[in-house]
Order: sequence, then structure tokens, then C-alpha cells
Amino acid sequence: MVAVKYTLEDFVHDMDNLLVSQPTREKIFDRGSDCLSRLISNPDAIPGRFRQPVGSGGRANHGSWLLHHSPDSGLLVTAVVWGPGDHAAPHDHRTWGMIGVMDNALTETRFRRVDDHERTDWAQLERDRSSVVKPGEISLLIPEVDEIHQMDNFTDRPTVEVHVYGQDLRGLERVRYDLETGAIRRMMTEKYDNC
Repeated sequence: MVAVKYTLEDFVHDMDNLLVSQPTREKIFDRGSDCLSRLISNPDAIPGRFRQPVGSGGRANHGSWLLHHSPDSGLLVTAVVWGPGDHAAPHDHRTWGMIGVMDNALTETRFRRVDDHERTDWAQLERDRSSVVKPGEISLLIPEVDEIHQMDNFTDRPTVEVHVYGQDLRGLERVRYDLETGAIRRMMTEKYDNC
């Protein structure tokens, strides 16, 4: 008997059906995490070309690949590849998110904003926790509650993740935080490496 593997198409179908029902965030994370867990446990679910760093240009060691976007539900699915030594400074997302590791491991450090939020150009962050996220594990991003994180690949090979968000990050104004100065810098995803 041949085992049926859960595909990217299966995942998109299940997530779109879930989101159309206008679920609570809790239900999105509960059911969505189950679906994402099934997806990242299938090594063939993401084509090989989306599991490699770009290999050229300013971010040759990194890859951010659009896998699916559903304008009706807002669902966004990307593959993100962190090459050896890759780093992303603390940043927020402004939408719910689920991140599942497929290959290798990544160190994720979470932060809490502990200032009064009065200034738009400065913030005080406090380190909350740090963990090594391994294949099959999922991190949840909850806007304004638990979403500020820093990502580091301290290993000697690429790490592949599947990122799932409630809306397209292209054009969504977000911020990056400078831990040394407290400066807030506006940022926006403009494109993915394949489009």
C-alpha cells in the first residue's frame, strides 16, 4: 500500500477552507498548525528550487520564495531559506503567522516591547526567550502580543522554513528594531525572489 503524502495543494485547500469560515485566531492556529505540521513533514511538498538560497545579488545566502497567495482569504505561503550565518534583526509582522521548519534548524529569539509605545521612532525591547527550532516544529506569531522576533542560522548549512501569514507581506508596513539604539526603522517587503 502506498502512503498518500500531504502536498502544498492540499495545505492551501485546507487553509483556504478554514479561513473562509472566518475562524477565531485560536482556531486558525489550532487547525492551521495541524495542517502545517503535515506539510513540513513531507520533504517533497516544496520543490527543490524553493529550498535553496538565491545564490547571487545582495542576499545571495538567503531565499524568500512565494508559493501561494489567495487574495480572497488573504492566505500567504512562502518558503524561506536561511543560509549559514544568515541573520534577521528583531522585527514585527502585523498579521498572524505560523512558521514551520522543514530542514535543519534555526535560532529564534523573541522580544517584548516594554516602553509606553508613545514614540513612533523608538522602542525598548526586552528579550523574552530564545529557542532552537528544529524540523517539524512550528512558531506562532500573534500581532501585538507575541510577534517580535530575531532569526539566526548558526549552523553550517541552509535552513528551510514554510511561512504562512494572514495577508501578503508585500506592501504591509512593518518595523525593524535596533537593539543597541532603540531606533525603529520602517520596512516593507517589496517582492519575493521568484516574483
